[in-house]
Amino acid sequence: MPRPAFDLSLYLVTDTPQCGARGVVETAAAAARGGATLVQLRDPFAKTRELVELARALKAALEPFSVPLVINDRIDVALASKAPGVHIGQKDMTPRDARALIGPDVFLGLSVGSLEELAASDLGAIDYVGIGPYRGTATKTDAGNAIGLSGFKTVREKIDLPAVAIGGIKAEHVGELIAAGADGVAVVSAICMADDPQAATAELAGRIAEARARA
Repeated sequence: MPRPAFDLSLYLVTDTPQCGARGVVETAAAAARGGATLVQLRDPFAKTRELVELARALKAALEPFSVPLVINDRIDVALASKAPGVHIGQKDMTPRDARALIGPDVFLGLSVGSLEELAASDLGAIDYVGIGPYRGTATKTDAGNAIGLSGFKTVREKIDLPAVAIGGIKAEHVGELIAAGADGVAVVSAICMADDPQAATAELAGRIAEARARA
């Protein structure tokens, strides 16, 4: 079985506190209605059983929109929920070990924030790369220093795989990142903290379409 297709264009990374009373599932569903192409479940504070249940609910909510679910870091949760994607960071399991556990049919992403991290990373098992943080972000306190547009370009030029920009990205940053070679943008607060996540997602999707038309 081939790995599921994925589209990095508009990549929502969930944050449970930022989603507030609306909740992660409804926020993600609204984003899918607005044009999100990928959703990553990230909650470093949830207990395992709670995370598996949330992953299953998210996967079911996203399936009508054909939006794949990616699990951040927790390969056990990805396997239990049968999620089609996994994303790992520099301090997580190595790509080779992750691939050995998830098998050939799950797509795998890796975070890279510098040329040094890139040089230390084995991309042979990886399907896409997340480059950042683009700007400073309070969402992930261990994300490292912001690399800005020039840093993104420097890393992007060295990678042949699809790549998504991440870290503090707002609608006004989309154009320059697409022009710099990003295959898409990954956002957290721009959608999770929006009063209307569907409308916020639609605005981001529009900005991406405009940037690609210019390119």
